[in-house]
Amino acid sequence: MATTFQSEYGELKSLLLKHPRDAFLSAEYLESHWQNLNYLSKPDYNKAIEEYEKFIEIFTSYSIEVQFLAQDDSTGMDSIYVRDAAITTNEGILICNMGKEQRNREPNRQLQHYLQHGHSVLGTFQNDATIEGGDVAWLNESVLAVARGYRTNDEGINQLKQFIQNTAEEVVVMDSPHYKGPSDVFHLMSVLSPVDKDLAVVYSPLMTVPFRERLISMGIKFVEVPDEEFDSLGSNVLAIAPRVCVMVKGNPITKSRLENAGVQVIEFNGDEISLKGSGGPTCLTRPLVRSI
Repeated sequence: MATTFQSEYGELKSLLLKHPRDAFLSAEYLESHWQNLNYLSKPDYNKAIEEYEKFIEIFTSYSIEVQFLAQDDSTGMDSIYVRDAAITTNEGILICNMGKEQRNREPNRQLQHYLQHGHSVLGTFQNDATIEGGDVAWLNESVLAVARGYRTNDEGINQLKQFIQNTAEEVVVMDSPHYKGPSDVFHLMSVLSPVDKDLAVVYSPLMTVPFRERLISMGIKFVEVPDEEFDSLGSNVLAIAPRVCVMVKGNPITKSRLENAGVQVIEFNGDEISLKGSGGPTCLTRPLVRSI
């Protein structure tokens, strides 16, 4: 099997996390910051730590290498959602420029981590370009999807295309809907989670028709998330191997549909670390190396 940085569903070998001890800091810190960051309610600090320890156990039980971002005074509680600050490619890691102003120091902190741990860095997004990792997903090793929305702008997409011109054959762009507006955390991976080369979990009502048709033309079949499981992050699913995925508890219909499609589902309790910040398992993780 070959290793790759350009997959969302290959067998996961290593990933980056940030523990809530280092992102949430304390109950007092959460009390002062959760509203400004548009969390649905204040996370319980101690319960968040308990949930996260069990979340980590999922990866260690599969012998996946876990790297942790260190606590840093320049970043806030959103830094627990490590996917958004970087994009992985086979030529190196791309360091994002965040569309959410309160998160604009997270990419530099991740850059320091990658350099310290010997990862190749392909480049950083410059000037007026904004792009977040949650808006970017590899559909296969040569096709990258990106959403144009409030967190990722046209210049960010233009620079992305330049960065990956030697390592990807196609960039598929979805124009995101307005939905709940600029303050909402709406990313591409709010509506799309690849779980195999020919299977993805999707929430079709918030997908554009051309984008959905492009996925179908690639032979990708859909596990459709029902309306009642969108807000509970049913469409935010992390594959740790082809047709083996991690999802937040509380989405029984989506879970059943995944299992009917031959997918092994591993659930975790994400009341504090996922639901209150609208960040599921793809948001909580920055997958690095996979094998296919």
